[in-house]
Amino acid sequence: MQGSVHRKAAAKINLYLHVLGRRDDGYHLLDSLIVFVDMGDDLKVEPAADLTLEVGGPFGLGLGQSTASADNLVLRAARSLRQRVDGPGVGPGAHIRLSKNLPVAAGVGGGSADAAATLSALNDLWSLGLPFDALMTLGLDLGADVPACLAGVPVLVSGVGEKLAAARKLPDVYAVLVNPGRELSTAQVFGALKPQGYGEADPLSQPATDLAGLADQLSRRRNDLEPPAIELVPEIAQVMRALEDERGCQFARMSGSGATCFGLFATADEAARASASVSDRFPEWWTTAGAVLKDRS
Repeated sequence: MQGSVHRKAAAKINLYLHVLGRRDDGYHLLDSLIVFVDMGDDLKVEPAADLTLEVGGPFGLGLGQSTASADNLVLRAARSLRQRVDGPGVGPGAHIRLSKNLPVAAGVGGGSADAAATLSALNDLWSLGLPFDALMTLGLDLGADVPACLAGVPVLVSGVGEKLAAARKLPDVYAVLVNPGRELSTAQVFGALKPQGYGEADPLSQPATDLAGLADQLSRRRNDLEPPAIELVPEIAQVMRALEDERGCQFARMSGSGATCFGLFATADEAARASASVSDRFPEWWTTAGAVLKDRS
């Protein structure tokens, strides 16, 4: 067992999200392009006698500060990995420190990214040497976005989240993320999606040389969860309009199951100015900006 291991759990955004249908087991079939932004939660693991979790950061209270009650995806991921190696008996321990910088239940994969970071970090801490496929199998049991978060690079996602393919090369893009301060659970949004809201797959297979080309391709695709999410949280529509009104914004959409929305910009300066402008106009909203990652950070 080695010393402490750090991981960044980067914010995830769905540039588009097509829901194709629902399987008999309740899982939904997806077609999505997932990318990551160079900001997110911070996770550190270090050797300990048992598995414990310490939660801090701006949004730590959303998960509960008590390590006894914080039975979230991080601890579930840790226990799943330990059982995979040692069976039902007591295995290695770790003290996990999570700095929660992303809002909870926000459509930016915070919980999924945290779970993925936990699996990756503990695989190193415990010197397990498990390959990516084994971690991905464990991750899929925790949530549909966890395999993509384990990859940490732009990916085309299909099936129920278990099928990943490398995305075509993306241009330089900067994203502004805005959340109106409303939690919105994935289960709640999928539960509000009616069968008539299902769409067809339309994977993004053509490369885009610049943001204008990417925005054009995205405009011909959808987030099928937007209508039910807006019914549940009408402020989402206001957030998207606020982003679209910002100078330099070439495309805006809701990410995942919401309520966070993103705007895409060609330069870091444009994104930073837009983020500051939205924050000034709507100080009660959570707003941040960062580069869309082309490779694992």
